[in-house]
Amino acid sequence: MEKVSIGIIGGSGLYHMSGLTDTQEIAVDTPFGKPSDNFIVGKLEGKRVAFLARHGRGHRILPSELNFRANIFAMKMLGVEKIISASAVGSLREEHRPLDIILPDQFFDRTRGRISTFFGEGLVVHVSFAHPVCAYLGDQLMTASAQSSVPVKRGGTYVCMEGPAFSTVAESNVYRSWGMDIIGMTNLQEAKLAREAEICYATVALVTDYDCWHPEHDAVTVDQVIAVLNQNSENGQKLIRAAVRVLDNQRPCKCGSALKSAILTEQSHIPAATREKLALLIGKYLS
Repeated sequence: MEKVSIGIIGGSGLYHMSGLTDTQEIAVDTPFGKPSDNFIVGKLEGKRVAFLARHGRGHRILPSELNFRANIFAMKMLGVEKIISASAVGSLREEHRPLDIILPDQFFDRTRGRISTFFGEGLVVHVSFAHPVCAYLGDQLMTASAQSSVPVKRGGTYVCMEGPAFSTVAESNVYRSWGMDIIGMTNLQEAKLAREAEICYATVALVTDYDCWHPEHDAVTVDQVIAVLNQNSENGQKLIRAAVRVLDNQRPCKCGSALKSAILTEQSHIPAATREKLALLIGKYLS
């Protein structure tokens, strides 16, 4: 199959990609199991892209149940080098209003026990994650924002909570006191695994609500979230289409060589089964 270099992950409310043509549905099996759904591969703005509904079509999979490793590894198998990940989020700041679009550049982990690495089983790898979002991909998204007239805010910290329940008021206020900007349930693991897979990654965060800290929004409901998502989906898709249009083949970032100095285990001690399982990720670094 022809290589697909651009991947799009659609979150809550974004289960398809408008404008995608010449599509084919592709099932991908990975060493880590099956992804959330089959990939829809087709042409968007004249370029081949692979679209994945993060929670499955029909929204069947809880955040805690997502097979993040399979989702990202499958992208790598398809040849993806850049992932744009759309995600519904709550706002922890007055200035981030519902319907705003934010490109966070930091993450803070409040999940419990999720698997967020491909490694282990005799192979120790520590990637750099100080800057979890690809700055070059962020630059291209900002160019897309200007060209599409879809305003976005760049920067800020995404708190990744476990869920599936929304926050308590106490939790929400603590996150605000820490200086966090937005809150969601999925993107941290994606970002970590994309870095390990040497894929550029950026989040397009669609603000749906003020979380429960706001005096006029003391409870978050699914109906509220979906209603705002439906309004914001058009702008989110417009931005992503523009981003695909401006994306080039360059990768001046360090994402594509993230494992170069990250493998600690001596080659002679890496189990053969692990070598084989992760050959797609580490093969180029092994003699």
